[in-house]
Amino acid sequence: MKLHHWPKSSVVSAKKEAFFSRNLVTNSQLKPCLEESISKLLNRRWTLEKPDTKVQQITISLKQTSARSGIFGNMNFSIDACPKLGDAMMDERCQNPLFYIVRDDLLHPFVNGNKARKLDALLPFIEDCWGTDVVTCGGCQSAHAAAVAVSCAERGLRSHLLLRGEEPEILTGYNLVSSMYGNVIYVPRSLYAKREEMLLRHANAIAGPSGSVMWFTDILNSFTDSHSGMNCMQTIANRSLEDAEKKVVIVKEGAGDAVALLGVIRLVKYLSQSHILGKRRPYNFVIDAGTGTTATGFALGALLLGLPWKVNAVMLADTFDGYKSQEDRLISDFKRYAAPALSNYTLKNDLVQWVNRETPRKFGNILDGEITGCQQIANQTGVPADPIYTLAAWELAVHLSHKQLDKGAKVVMLHTGGTLGLFGLAQRYKSHFSKLKDGPSQ
Repeated sequence: MKLHHWPKSSVVSAKKEAFFSRNLVTNSQLKPCLEESISKLLNRRWTLEKPDTKVQQITISLKQTSARSGIFGNMNFSIDACPKLGDAMMDERCQNPLFYIVRDDLLHPFVNGNKARKLDALLPFIEDCWGTDVVTCGGCQSAHAAAVAVSCAERGLRSHLLLRGEEPEILTGYNLVSSMYGNVIYVPRSLYAKREEMLLRHANAIAGPSGSVMWFTDILNSFTDSHSGMNCMQTIANRSLEDAEKKVVIVKEGAGDAVALLGVIRLVKYLSQSHILGKRRPYNFVIDAGTGTTATGFALGALLLGLPWKVNAVMLADTFDGYKSQEDRLISDFKRYAAPALSNYTLKNDLVQWVNRETPRKFGNILDGEITGCQQIANQTGVPADPIYTLAAWELAVHLSHKQLDKGAKVVMLHTGGTLGLFGLAQRYKSHFSKLKDGPSQ
């Protein structure tokens, strides 16, 4: 079988080949009561009622033809919506390459899975401190802005979304969702370049003379409960009630704060249950990386829970140095904010295997064949993918599933969502979408 080539240079750091051995040593040194400490840390109010998600199986086979077409060549995909999980996976022997897919794209019709996980702990923090309004920003087709708008509206909070650039002639995709659920203001690119100044100025205008403004990071800096960690000091909430009619909270672009890691760790804990993925088998997880927050949280959760899981994150919006810096910052902040619950444990950096996309490009651009590749996936499996994010994760999962066919580790892709972005892309790249009229290659 001729595989779709994934260059060896895509793995940025050869040093991380020893990931499993280093992590297993670290995990074996953790005290047995660490899981209890994590449970206490996760004992809080959440945005999502339950952390549950579906796990499905994708099997790869060859078409009965020697002709190659599209980005997947002569490969076919099929789906098992209810595969064997838990202990049944341990004895499973397959002749065809396969990978599992965590369907976080199904958590909400309008909120991406990774955004839902980020906001899972964040919004209750704001509510506990009596926040009334949330201000954030993003691009015109920002999935983050749409997620904030929908999630705030569902919880009775007012959202104010500063979107970069001009209002499009036709509202569609995430832009339409943001406009339906939140208060959208389009900001010239020259002003948007100074994000903090822009956000603060707008938040002050919303608060008015009797209101108050606080950055979400300021709220986190006030969480000092020594028993469970990250619980809001009621003195701040009480003071705000006395002095302010509106309490406006600023959430930075992408919500890439340490608290966002909690929702992802909650997901890891759910998946590690014995009837789902369990704790014993090694897995190669594949995650598409925007800010890198989800990948960092997933790898951190695996480490804290002592799981032999490796996280491969496809770099899509930044360089290796940028992602590594983000990983280091998030873990450092998490150590500080979660210190009361994890005071006796040492958290290490270098948790994520950052991987280049097979065909690097300027973020937001699409290449020939990618839209029809998404069409093939949807047509053969019913799984929606987008060319900016999740297609890259799917490609790496396909590559690793071939590589791991005769080895012990299984491949799992975390499907973060992103399909609403197709509507915005269809406005910009009409020629790519016109090819869909011919239908997917068979």
